[in-house]
Amino acid sequence: MTFDPTELLPGAPDPWAGSQMPALRHGPPYAMTEMIAAEPALAERIVARVAAQLAAAALADRLRAAADAGQPIVTTGCGTSEHAAMAIAALLEDGLGGDAARIACIQAFELARRPPRSGVVVAVSHEGGTDATNAALRAAREAGATTALITVSNRSPGAALAELVVTTAEQDQSWCHTVGYLSPMVAGSVVAAALAGRVLDAISLRALLDAADHAPAAEASATALAGCERLLVAGSGIDYVSARELALKVEEGARLPAVAHLLETVRHGHLAAADERTGLVLALTDGEARGEALLERARAVLRSAQALGMPAAALLAADLGDDVPLELTPAGRLAIPVATRLPRLVSGALASAIPLQLLAERLARVRGYDPDTIGRDDPRQAAAADA
Repeated sequence: MTFDPTELLPGAPDPWAGSQMPALRHGPPYAMTEMIAAEPALAERIVARVAAQLAAAALADRLRAAADAGQPIVTTGCGTSEHAAMAIAALLEDGLGGDAARIACIQAFELARRPPRSGVVVAVSHEGGTDATNAALRAAREAGATTALITVSNRSPGAALAELVVTTAEQDQSWCHTVGYLSPMVAGSVVAAALAGRVLDAISLRALLDAADHAPAAEASATALAGCERLLVAGSGIDYVSARELALKVEEGARLPAVAHLLETVRHGHLAAADERTGLVLALTDGEARGEALLERARAVLRSAQALGMPAAALLAADLGDDVPLELTPAGRLAIPVATRLPRLVSGALASAIPLQLLAERLARVRGYDPDTIGRDDPRQAAAADA
């Protein structure tokens, strides 16, 4: 049966159960391929779905009250969900006007050790079954914080631990999560818009994501980077979230070692281990807001890569293309579209999702891996996951 990217994806099982490893496919399209294709229509549905939920409105009220009282606001998660939580922290801070106490994102295992005793903890868990995230929710609730969860359904173990559950309803069918990354960021964007007294424009968001789906550019960069022994991925601000998620997707899906660094960190010692067998991917969408200093630092990192003979690619906002010389990205560039009817931070965070996912998926193709299983079809990897 042909996959229709506009159709609803399956929800969580009822009764709830954790997902099983996707069936191994011996060539594209993979489930990850299909999930990426589904994201523009899915995002439009999630905006409407979350905007209608009482839990989302209540969460916005609790967040505003916590900010006004100077209480902590913390987001949390593990893996891809942690990266979505990092983006949500930035989106919520932007929705609160940027003058609230800084919102922190703390990895779930660490948060469970020292939960806040007041304020709000917003957890992200796609299926709601991640042990470390659920332990953080339990600890925060027992300590006295309001707990919220952004997840697929309200039937999961995690949902039972949260006072407020914001549901996205449609579940990722690949273990190399793409829908599981974008969905909570869309939900967080809806809540952030409510904090700012706005309504998120679902039509503009869908158009933005449709424009971000440019497979030929991803294929060209994947081909240029596939022979590397490892990748460095760099970004600053909201782009560091994209860098973290790209590095994870490359390791999970393409089985290529990758590490993400803050933009400034790259040149503080890490290049000593880099050469022409090390690829670089720069994420840069936030340059307009942060000015020439950030743009020049990005160019400097690319010049360093050029001096070392490193193949370099970029995830680059469409309106910043002229700010980065073409010769500094010999491994190509993926244009990140910009939506004038969406806040710049929302546009940068969400529009980067599909290009980074396409790059990882195309790397998996070139390297001959099915990304859906994240290696768990290998008994050693399965044993490592269970150890």
